[in-house]
Amino acid sequence: MLQSIHVKNIALIDDVEIDLTDGLNILTGETGAGKSIIIDSVNFALGSRMPLDIVRNDNEYALSELLFSVEDEKTREELEALDVMLTDDQVILQRRIVNGKSNCKVNGETVTASAIRAIAEHLIDIHGQHEHQSLLYRKNHKRLLDSFCRDGFDDELCKLNSDYDSWKKAEDEYEKAAASKDTALSDLDYAKFVVEEIENARLLPGEDEALESDFARMNNARNISEMLGEVLGALSSDEEGASMMVSHALGVLRKITTIDESVKDIYDQLLGAEDILSDTLRALDDYAAGLDFSPEDYERVSTRLDTINSLKMKYGQTLELIDKRLEEESEKISKLTDYETYLDSLRFKKQELYDILISDCGRVSAMRRKEGEILKKEIVSALNNLNFLDARFDISITSDPDRITRDGYDDVEFMISTNPGEELKPLTNVASGGELSRIMLALKSVLAKRDGIGTLIFDEIDSGISGRTAQLVADRMSEIARDHQVIAITHLPQIASHAGTHFLIEKTADGSHTSTKVSALSYDDSVEELARMLAGSEITDAVRSNAAELKRSYGGKKR
Repeated sequence: MLQSIHVKNIALIDDVEIDLTDGLNILTGETGAGKSIIIDSVNFALGSRMPLDIVRNDNEYALSELLFSVEDEKTREELEALDVMLTDDQVILQRRIVNGKSNCKVNGETVTASAIRAIAEHLIDIHGQHEHQSLLYRKNHKRLLDSFCRDGFDDELCKLNSDYDSWKKAEDEYEKAAASKDTALSDLDYAKFVVEEIENARLLPGEDEALESDFARMNNARNISEMLGEVLGALSSDEEGASMMVSHALGVLRKITTIDESVKDIYDQLLGAEDILSDTLRALDDYAAGLDFSPEDYERVSTRLDTINSLKMKYGQTLELIDKRLEEESEKISKLTDYETYLDSLRFKKQELYDILISDCGRVSAMRRKEGEILKKEIVSALNNLNFLDARFDISITSDPDRITRDGYDDVEFMISTNPGEELKPLTNVASGGELSRIMLALKSVLAKRDGIGTLIFDEIDSGISGRTAQLVADRMSEIARDHQVIAITHLPQIASHAGTHFLIEKTADGSHTSTKVSALSYDDSVEELARMLAGSEITDAVRSNAAELKRSYGGKKR
């Protein structure tokens, strides 16, 4: 149930809050008072488009907020499936425009306008002139019939949707494969090349990481070995090495000591240096012998890493991805090696899914026809109650297996005859707006018995009717309001007199400022508003008496 509507800074509205009740809520007011603004604001909160200039002059933002209470368990489940968590059994839909930007929230959480529209489908149903006209569109008739169907219909339709998607995917795969037949040979050659290259590499799990570790270690040993060679060359070269130079210097000093013994100490010092140099060379030789470096191993590891990295660049950045590519190309080879067999398998799969889909369509179609007979009878009864005394109504269902969609192969069209002797014709032939609005009311009064939507809004559904027909429309709306909350905007006192709660929408002006306000009327105020609706500007005691009688007859006793 819609508990309240809060509108702020939209068009002529400064700040209005309407606290609604269950049963029949009627909104009335003079033309131009702002009744349409209220409904437009509700639609705005439900995600429909609104002009960006709707913000009332000199205000920073426009706001429309709807507060719903949810008691129906099925509706709860549907909302939870849309990730809407109830707070105290309530849902608050809010939308505002600030600086030209729209912002939508559900229970305080920001969502998209499309998300709000999806949520609103389970909470409220709005019918205005546009919705009446939608009856003329044949494409909407199947949706309306489907909304009436029960006894497992939704499950069957869901299965049909899923099976249609599977069949369509198989059909697309087959058509793509058939169109690619000419390129299959070149694809096969390339796939064989890829498989051969990867298989010849004989990759092992984790091999790349182990080789990179070995390469890093060997690379360091190689660098040390090269530098050590330079050191040994400097110390032990045959001609210019330090060892040879020291030996030569000792030979010369030895000769000098035979001439001058005072050089003996210097000779001994250099002799000690030769011993140190010899020890250093032996230590360096031992260190070099201990280095774990093999040019052959280094070349082997380097070459293997080049092979692996080349495969990574072509087929995937990891060995796992290369293995996956190998599987894909191997599977492609098996498909392309015998392409006709591959096409036959796809054709068989497509046909198998099509047979399942046809079976689904048949069951759904049978359920539509069965439920359609029930709906047809109930709509005829509802039309009779709305002063279509000799109306005939039929639901034409034609099936075409060659034109399957996600909801089956049925084409549904509503047919009607409103006058005796006339043939059944499509609804598009209904010329009168009043007739169309009554047909919509008849349809919704029947559908409302089955759907779980708690709130229905009728925006001037009384268009084009009067007299006894208006009274019958009022009676029908009252009947719907027994099980649903109904909110209706009307110009007819016959309908307004049935109000459980009566609201007056009026425009006020103080010379510099005009605004729309909404007031809940007392019993006496409701009678006065009915008198205005009956008589217009000049309200006499006789008119008031008629209004009071109308209220007593259909709106209950004075409280």
